[in-house]
Amino acid sequence: MALCNGDSKLEVKSAEQNGSCEGAVVILDAGAQYGKVIDRRVRELFVRSEILPLETPAFAIREQGFRAIIISGGPASVYAEDAPLFDHAIFTIGKPVLGICYGMQMMNKVFGGTVHRKSVREDGVFDIGLDNTCSLFRGLQKEEPVLLTHGDSVDKVADGFKVVAQSGSIIAGIANEQKKLYGTQFHPEVDLTERGMEMLRNFLFEIAGCTSNFTVQDRQQACINEIREKVDKSKVLVLLSGGVDSTVCTALLNKALNQDQVIAVHIDNGFMRKRESQSVEEALTKLGIKVKVVNAAHTFYNGTTTLPISEEDRTPRKRISKTLNMTTNPEEKRKIIGDTFVKVANEVIGEMNLKPEEVLLAQGTLRPDLIESASHIASGKADIIKTHHNDTELIRKLRDEGKVIEPLKDFHKDEVRALGRELGLPEEIVSRHPFPGPGLAIRVICADEPYICKDFAETNNILKIITDFSASVKKSLAPLQPHTLLQRVKSCISDEEEEKLMQITSLHSLNAFLLPIKTVGVQGDCRSYSYVCGITSKEAPHWESLMFLARLIPRMCHSINRVVYVFGSHVKEPPTDITPTFLTTGVLSTLRQADFVAHSILRESGHSGKISQMPIILTPLHFDRDPLQKQPSCRRSVVVRTFITSDFMTGIPATPGNHIPEEVVLKMVNEIKKIPGISRVMYDLTSKPPGTTEWE
Repeated sequence: MALCNGDSKLEVKSAEQNGSCEGAVVILDAGAQYGKVIDRRVRELFVRSEILPLETPAFAIREQGFRAIIISGGPASVYAEDAPLFDHAIFTIGKPVLGICYGMQMMNKVFGGTVHRKSVREDGVFDIGLDNTCSLFRGLQKEEPVLLTHGDSVDKVADGFKVVAQSGSIIAGIANEQKKLYGTQFHPEVDLTERGMEMLRNFLFEIAGCTSNFTVQDRQQACINEIREKVDKSKVLVLLSGGVDSTVCTALLNKALNQDQVIAVHIDNGFMRKRESQSVEEALTKLGIKVKVVNAAHTFYNGTTTLPISEEDRTPRKRISKTLNMTTNPEEKRKIIGDTFVKVANEVIGEMNLKPEEVLLAQGTLRPDLIESASHIASGKADIIKTHHNDTELIRKLRDEGKVIEPLKDFHKDEVRALGRELGLPEEIVSRHPFPGPGLAIRVICADEPYICKDFAETNNILKIITDFSASVKKSLAPLQPHTLLQRVKSCISDEEEEKLMQITSLHSLNAFLLPIKTVGVQGDCRSYSYVCGITSKEAPHWESLMFLARLIPRMCHSINRVVYVFGSHVKEPPTDITPTFLTTGVLSTLRQADFVAHSILRESGHSGKISQMPIILTPLHFDRDPLQKQPSCRRSVVVRTFITSDFMTGIPATPGNHIPEEVVLKMVNEIKKIPGISRVMYDLTSKPPGTTEWE
């Protein structure tokens, strides 16, 4: 059986080979970013679940005794010529089916309904109306907050189905109660859908008749068994960043193997936080883990890798990348860093006179890393959001050769923390904020030219209408006033949202504009690499209104995946050029100090535990220059990106005055502004989706 709670293979085996699946739930993978989260949620309700490819034949599902089917979301369009293939009979074998996002659209199309790409995107949390007489929504309120992330929408509902959920004019749920077929355009499996577990509970127990008799095995022992079986008498080189993932991985290796088999190496890549390497060595020594520290900053700065000739080139031809300290493309930066880690590891093996064929590479790779990198281990059809440094092409090659061991590959962040506590790791290690392997390198937005496409001016005009909506509506009532863009804005929002937008723009003097940079996001299960919108205010920020606008703007402007508030005086002339920025020691020193200042203030405030992660980003933006004086762009601006999540697949920004005291944020802003070379400080208002946790 495929991917049964840890098995990484996506092939269908017979029930005899893998035991009966009587009473289990099969999750058909259409390439969702949240596919593994569905699996986890089902297991949390003590129901056995297995992930299989979307094209799994209906007869195999029936023969193996599955009780119900859940179809995940995915990045494809059901009407596209290259839409994933599947067996239509999965809907007619008498099994209850829950289709999520893409899964709902598949179901609707099979039964004669239609799906079209709408002008409106939905990416974020929305209050939707529910028919709570429907079995799936029994016990819920008539209005519930859910996560929607899609561009395609159901147009005509299939025969025999009724609409059971709506987001304004968009169909958010369909059902055929008689056939026990249900579809949700939203994602019930994620934390952002507050009562999603109740929906899944209704489907599993009330509709499908599952029983909660599946006890998850001791996962620590399962990991230890896997390590012993794979490693045998070989040695294992584990690369330690000092973060929770690699530390738990090392602790597991130490428990599973003889101490002389485990070689723990901390590579200082030059992108660590202030005094990070020193604190990593001290913390791990206290745990009894002997660590070899390698200073490889120079090697990383000058690192290169091989890349395809171009994105369009499908031949095996390769080119050598620029050196890392001259690279601006975030994907290329990540690939260079990942491959350089392997090269440095090989040098360590050589220096220690070890035989390469007798050494395995161990990594603390997690399930979300593999999903976002579109690794076949996690999902056969997921779109690449960003390449993680521990899942580059070189790592995949080593993995195919059986040279990589990843005992945490089936875990999410919160599960790793729980495992760390089981292993006896101290709370200061287990609960520390995640820090990416590439470190500060992916928190510098490198650029050598501004990002301004042909839609820059029109998008700016739409943003002006949004933040001046009240006045724009009044002006449109006058004769001969153009209102095409205003009508476009109105078509994207509900009556309630229009009323709230009128109220906000009447009370607050705001200005929104595009910034000439781009960041990575996830929209509709696909990677986006899009504009950042800045918002400025003439008065003190009203955070609830700003958060509302941050949810609204990416829906109306599909080329925007992130919204920030710009602290300071009203921005009259937004920057349209950039300060050339690369991974140089001076740039990294500026970011390192800003990161140190912000995290020190958060820690001293006692609110670190309320925030899951807080990346500090350095952008190549220099505000407050008089365009008439033609002053060159030479300063940079900092972004504070607070993030609250439990699964690290979805999450929200911390709202000042609610999740974190506003005075703590303002203290960060004031202290960061004192750092030489800083122009302004911004606050990221974006949830995930549409923005990722990191900016690159």
